[in-house]
Amino acid sequence: MSNVRSAAAALAALALLAAACGTGMRDEPGDMGNTGDTAMRTSAPAASPAGPGSASSAPAALRFDARTLDGEPFEGESLAGRPVAFWFWAPWCPKCLSDAPAVKAAAARHGDVTVVGVAGLDTEAAMEQFVRRTGTGDLVHLSDAEGALWTKLGVSEQSTFVFMRPDGSTEKVTGPLGQDKLETHLRALATR
Repeated sequence: MSNVRSAAAALAALALLAAACGTGMRDEPGDMGNTGDTAMRTSAPAASPAGPGSASSAPAALRFDARTLDGEPFEGESLAGRPVAFWFWAPWCPKCLSDAPAVKAAAARHGDVTVVGVAGLDTEAAMEQFVRRTGTGDLVHLSDAEGALWTKLGVSEQSTFVFMRPDGSTEKVTGPLGQDKLETHLRALATR
């Protein structure tokens, strides 16, 4: 089973790498304006047991274990019941770099929304350098070099945001968003 997961993660990472940054290709319907960002809404996923003998009320999308760039363990279920904005980025991505100041400012203004960076498509050293360069070290950043969380949340390009309401329903938006659009999404997320 471990080999199957490793192979699946490797294939997911290759698919993400093939998508590349700024390709202009979109895999979701729903043009959200003239900046090229796209969105897709989903209903809340049904809760099901997290494993043998356990029952979890967390949405399926939050049933994951990861590691932060600081090396700390992170359980996705810890986010259950709260509004969350996942920001999927890669260290070499110009769209991600342009989104970083808006993400940093919006996270500071919206303490009622948990903002989590999900780094992928490169080495941890490059991810850590991106965080230092952008000054986004106050955010939690998850290391997802193999693309497991990207795959779980259906993300195929960066910079992408997955906005999750407390009920587990999501909206996926491909950036760059800029300050105004990101603020709009976070305000809407916090008021639902």
